[in-house]
Amino acid sequence: MSDDPTTTKTTDDSTGSETVDDSASSGVAGAVQDFMGTIDWVEIFSTFLLALATVATAWSGYQASRWSGEQSIAFSEANAARVESTRASTQAGQQIQIDVALFTQWVDAYARDEKDLEQFYLKRFREEFKPALEAWLATKPQTNPDAPLSPFAMPEYELAAQAEADRLSAEAEEAGRLARRNNQRSDNYVLCVVLFASSLFFAGISTKLVRPRSRQAILALGYLVFVGTVIWLLTFPVSFGI
Repeated sequence: MSDDPTTTKTTDDSTGSETVDDSASSGVAGAVQDFMGTIDWVEIFSTFLLALATVATAWSGYQASRWSGEQSIAFSEANAARVESTRASTQAGQQIQIDVALFTQWVDAYARDEKDLEQFYLKRFREEFKPALEAWLATKPQTNPDAPLSPFAMPEYELAAQAEADRLSAEAEEAGRLARRNNQRSDNYVLCVVLFASSLFFAGISTKLVRPRSRQAILALGYLVFVGTVIWLLTFPVSFGI
């Protein structure tokens, strides 16, 4: 026998060799097993979920605020474009009134064959109107029944102010669509905040229950909500700014 009380040596008569029975190793294994049995795994996993959900909630709140700001900017741009479009459209309407008034007087002088008065009005036509008038006269409206009724029906009659108004109107519509899209993105992030808060609730309440199965079920539900929300969150666009 050895002097060590935890180690026993025996001799095999057939081979003459000795074997060692180390009872200390089995004692350490038992101690480790006992230690692992005392760990509250629900507490550990709930703490982990609380940390993750807290960070995710903060990120979602930040993104919701960012996209709300993007929405406000887009709406401001849409309103500004609409104001400019209205101004350009008003200017185009005024120019049309001028063209119509001068053309009416010119036609009257042309019909009475008053050359001087005709030239007087002709010199006062706007530059945008003259190509349409020349194209209309080229159709011989006095003898051609198929000629357009007036220069205003000619494709050559184009107003830069009206084209600018149409462009600004389209720009306002696009900015409005962007604002509505950004508003939806902000709402989606707010919903993520609510879902992450739910997972925080489940993680916290799981540590207060007594029955192990109830604790595990509530914690699993919290992880399910968290993971599902994260997967949905990864499909969202991200906005950064300083």
